[in-house]
Amino acid sequence: MSKELSTRDENYSEWYNELVVKADLAEHSAVKGCMVIKPYGYAIWEKMQQALDKMFKDTDHVNAYFPLFIPKSFFSKEASHVEGFAKECAVVTHYRLKTAPDGTVVVDETAKLDEELIVRPTSETIIWNTYRGWIQSYRDLPILVNQWANVVRWEMRTRLFLRTTEFLWQEGHTAHATSEEAVIETEKMLNVYADFAENWMAMPVIKGVKTANERFAGAIETYCIEAMMQDGKALQAGTSHFLGQNFAKAFDVKFASKEGKQEFVWATSWGVSTRLMGALVMSHSDDKGLVLPPKLAPFQVVIVPIYKNDEQLAQINEVVAKMKRAMEAKGITVKYDNRDSQRPGWKFAEYELKGVPVRIAIGGRDLENGTVEVARRDTMEKETLQQADLENKIEHLLQQIQDNLYQKALAMREAKTTNVDTYEEFKRVLEEAPGFVMAHWDGTSETEQKIKEETKATIRCIPLDNKQEIGKCIYSGNPSTQRVVFARAY
Repeated sequence: MSKELSTRDENYSEWYNELVVKADLAEHSAVKGCMVIKPYGYAIWEKMQQALDKMFKDTDHVNAYFPLFIPKSFFSKEASHVEGFAKECAVVTHYRLKTAPDGTVVVDETAKLDEELIVRPTSETIIWNTYRGWIQSYRDLPILVNQWANVVRWEMRTRLFLRTTEFLWQEGHTAHATSEEAVIETEKMLNVYADFAENWMAMPVIKGVKTANERFAGAIETYCIEAMMQDGKALQAGTSHFLGQNFAKAFDVKFASKEGKQEFVWATSWGVSTRLMGALVMSHSDDKGLVLPPKLAPFQVVIVPIYKNDEQLAQINEVVAKMKRAMEAKGITVKYDNRDSQRPGWKFAEYELKGVPVRIAIGGRDLENGTVEVARRDTMEKETLQQADLENKIEHLLQQIQDNLYQKALAMREAKTTNVDTYEEFKRVLEEAPGFVMAHWDGTSETEQKIKEETKATIRCIPLDNKQEIGKCIYSGNPSTQRVVFARAY
């Protein structure tokens, strides 16, 4: 298999597309716009799932599952929600096929559904219809539910992981007695996402709120984490929405308060998707292939034997078995590749492409000297280490790699973040030095839309920890109290 990739400098988009396929993460399917997530890619997603699922349960959430199909009438109950998703919905109209006289399979026109079903683009409507039966009193609150599921949003232009018609995600949907509780929940889950992005993905993020133009359909406020990819484009890595009472009112979900009054429930929803896989690839990888943070690598260490004959391989096997047990006792995931179908050099290139954090090579001379050669994927540095106490050295090295990837990504983001004060400077920076552009904005949707139409740059977020400063909007010249994050985005 050829390992040669396009380079990031030559064509970043092509490099990404090739890498996802060649590293065995995913491939295009027979269904246009949909992907097949291959075992190696799914193993990374499972690591993400496991980490996030524990974080959710540690914050008192529980998992449930709701239907894939949603009655069309449900979408008519919350106007801004249906408007936001109407153009992306897949609709089921019939429930049976039949064989035509010429032997082809056709839709049975007599089997039309009484009401069309929408294939789940998101689950607020079906879940809040369900919550109506679960909630009668303040004693039933809060409800802290998460769902791991697939969703369908019809896309015209697709890219593996970043934008596909069907994708995997989790969606939390919580119900609360007060607005204050719901806002606390919304912010709490934003912090969970930021913690995961930074401490597991080694990907620095900016926590902020979306503008009205970029807000989730049906939300009062949308909180987000925004990450920068190596090409300077932004990627929305997770969102947490304060939904107010919009869905409770749409589906008549009320509860009896402690005072005996009937009140509408307050809601949140929050989610991340397999888009995080694309973010992981683009945050750290290089022209040789994937670079995976150790915490999310399907296996953190690969051991490759270099031998001249079967007798030498048997000796290496014995030594490696002890090394492997010692590392696994430390919680380190290890793969030993002693297949004789490929030469060591081929294996080295394969595991570089797949982003394995640490590669250990052991040969005949290492047997004599009690050593191994250790190569780290992030820096490509090699060193010779003693086999004694190797498990502790590797444990330390994996943490070094995790930390280094985060610091490298953070340094890149800082280097590609620019303050500008004029619209001309704004446009020049977007073209010549893509990244996050910090600029004053007058707070109007009209200005935001005009800037987007003219430059394709959007306001990614208003940072939560934003420094307040007096200035003038780069577009209108009207007063502004803070800079916001502009960027072109995926």
